[in-house]
Amino acid sequence: MPDSSNPQRGAVLALLSVILIWAYSWIVMKQILQHAGPFEFAALRYVLGAALLFAVLLVTRQSLRPPPLLPTALIGLCQTAAFQGLGQWALVDGGAGHVALLAYTMPFWAVLLAWGILREKPAARHWLGLGLAAIGLLCIIEPWHGLGSLQSTLLAMGAGGTWAMGTVLSKRMFQRHAPTPLSLTAWQMLFGALGLCVVALLVPQRPIDWSPAFIAGLAYSVVMASSVAWGLWLVVLRQLPTALASLSSLGVPIVGVLLAWAILHEQPTLMEVVGMALVLLGLVAVSGVRLRRR
Repeated sequence: MPDSSNPQRGAVLALLSVILIWAYSWIVMKQILQHAGPFEFAALRYVLGAALLFAVLLVTRQSLRPPPLLPTALIGLCQTAAFQGLGQWALVDGGAGHVALLAYTMPFWAVLLAWGILREKPAARHWLGLGLAAIGLLCIIEPWHGLGSLQSTLLAMGAGGTWAMGTVLSKRMFQRHAPTPLSLTAWQMLFGALGLCVVALLVPQRPIDWSPAFIAGLAYSVVMASSVAWGLWLVVLRQLPTALASLSSLGVPIVGVLLAWAILHEQPTLMEVVGMALVLLGLVAVSGVRLRRR
């Protein structure tokens, strides 16, 4: 638990915990494919995750009244169903570190979508970040060596794009209706979980192997990645400046790549390292994180 005697120090520890939990969740998502199909696992994870969040609403005596249903359903289909479904599908053929990095290109797509939907015109730093990301993605994909991993790459980028759409729609929801973060998160996750259930029923997959490894991975995904990390993230947002909090979007893919290298032996090539560095520099530019103290 964060140190209550020093809120800033506790928030920094919470931020580091969030980065580690979310980065390791990509390793778990990759390993879980040995025991279940991608869509059945994603559906089960978010059905349980939504149930847990509604339980928190009850325990904290918050209203169970849903936010406006249509925009909430759209957020859930983008931010939960499409993001998690495409991300888990990308892991079938792609490495955990590779997929995590491409999924976390979300801020780039969010800049463009916010321009079109929220009329937030990109600043010069946004265009710089987008340019660096484009070159970095070209290095990661390496089309001059053939497009053998193109499907996984496109699925991971699609996950980032749908996550960005969910983020922009969430921002518009907060601007227009001001729901509580917990209420919106629970209800959008419920709609997203229902969407994943439909996909899991329609797409043939391997039966779930209810082994101890699968149960442990599911428990980690539901409790740690979808609940504990979310609670710690609220601590981060309350106590730390936005610019510092945005570092989490840089830390998760970096730690994810390192964990995939250490645990899954997914050693990146030189061009992938160059591409990752350019994408991360682009994320720095887009997020507005200043490397020099005022």
